[in-house]
Amino acid sequence: MASMTLVPLIPFLCVMAIGYRYFAQALETSTLSAMERIVADHRRMIDSFLSERRADLEFITRAYRFEQVSRPEVLSELFDNLQRASHAYVDLGIFDTNGVHVAYIGPYSLTGKVYKETEWFREAERRGYYISDVFLGYRNIPHFVVAVCRNSPRGQWMIRATIDSLLFNDLVKEVRLGKTGEAYVINSEGVLQTNRRSGGDLMQTLDDPVERPETQDQIRTFLAKDARSESYLYATALLKGGEWMLVARQEQSDAFSALYSAAYLILFISGIGGVVVVVIAQFMTGRIVRHMERTDAEKDRLRYQLIGAARLVELGEMAAGFAHEVNNPLQIIRNEQSLMEMNLAELPLPETGNEEGPLAEIHDSLAQIRLQIDRCAEITQAILKFGRQQEPRIREIDLGGVISETAAMVANKIHIHGIVYTEEIDPTAPPVASDPAQLQQVFLNLFNNAVDAVIERHGSSGGKLRVEVYAGKNGTADVRVEDNGTGIAPENMEKIFSPFFTTKPVGKGSGLGLSVCYGIVDNLGGTMAVESRQGEGTAFLLRFPGAGSPDKAEK
Repeated sequence: MASMTLVPLIPFLCVMAIGYRYFAQALETSTLSAMERIVADHRRMIDSFLSERRADLEFITRAYRFEQVSRPEVLSELFDNLQRASHAYVDLGIFDTNGVHVAYIGPYSLTGKVYKETEWFREAERRGYYISDVFLGYRNIPHFVVAVCRNSPRGQWMIRATIDSLLFNDLVKEVRLGKTGEAYVINSEGVLQTNRRSGGDLMQTLDDPVERPETQDQIRTFLAKDARSESYLYATALLKGGEWMLVARQEQSDAFSALYSAAYLILFISGIGGVVVVVIAQFMTGRIVRHMERTDAEKDRLRYQLIGAARLVELGEMAAGFAHEVNNPLQIIRNEQSLMEMNLAELPLPETGNEEGPLAEIHDSLAQIRLQIDRCAEITQAILKFGRQQEPRIREIDLGGVISETAAMVANKIHIHGIVYTEEIDPTAPPVASDPAQLQQVFLNLFNNAVDAVIERHGSSGGKLRVEVYAGKNGTADVRVEDNGTGIAPENMEKIFSPFFTTKPVGKGSGLGLSVCYGIVDNLGGTMAVESRQGEGTAFLLRFPGAGSPDKAEK
């Protein structure tokens, strides 16, 4: 049971585990690759958005002089052109070298305000351009600006545009990763530059353990827990020269949902497979055990049959020896009986001249003795003939004579059990070329089996045994031995000619009779078949080639 369970189960589980491992690796790689690709695409899109805004302002500084753009009508026309190109612009302003807001187009009153000391102004002067973080400023509303500085003969001047935070938010929020995925932008200090769907407003500082990529082109993926101890799969990329960072994250259970589903399915299949293996192993083990038990029982039965067969051989040898030894006393008795008859014949007859009284009884007794001596002699001669071990002597034989002689050997047994025995011998049946002793053994076995089957079914009355000899087709001599005994079960029909197969109890049958008969008939060139119905009777059909027929010559 253990072997039949473990031998298939261990490879099965190993295959499932190895398959799951490689599937998990492939799925993790695919999930991470998909997230990296999405983050890379959105990084390029955001960088392109910011670069376009900067390029728009740089084009104005190169195409127009400070005096031109400082005029409200020119600045208004430029603003309209920018809005037609993109709705990202909220306002547009011009600043002189002292940071004074000299011209402004937008929803706020910012003209004349001084920005000389603001961070974005100083950075724009230093770099030549600047994209700020989100801040409040004079308007006290979160926003960020794009500023470009231009040198002129009259000094340095600057153009600045405010970018629509809602539009920029929507641009970042377009990242979609499963059911729980989201994206947001933070600066180097972890301050949100866009809103976060799962919670987090502009300019809010996050405590999430976000890992920063080492280079501008790198996209870093990692698993970490947020401030609420929920596991997320993160992907980060640098924006705006490394000052901002695009963060995309997705709940671990959502990101690897296909992997978890596969794991549950594999566990389910493994469980079902394990149960099936155990059940089949138990079933097969039971079958093997039952087969071994039947084999052991068959071995015991064969052993008893072999012992019985050996005893039968010994008994046959003893019977032949007994018959030989009995012949000697019989000869002496026969001689003495003949002597007594001679002496009685010399005695004078009574005065009446007739044998009567005691003398007549003596003669009757001597006649009975002579009859019984002849009978005993016939029996012993039959036993010696049947048990004689000698090479087969093939000669022409009349089947009717052999059958009648064999029936006489079991006549007493047939008579005692009330069996009606009939013979029907066709005089036209051809003689067969065979050995008389072997044919006698065949018919004796068939008669004994038939008598036993009839006795088992009918007891001491109602039994019938019929033997028919007739001329068959193609010059054969056919014999039918039929009884009305118990018959043969259908499942045993193919086994009856097998050596040591018997349905009789141990000690009452060796299982060799029919197999020996079949072998003898086959060696003589004949065939042997059986017809039987359980509970109705059995008929054995023997077909022998006629003496001198081609079939016999070929055999």
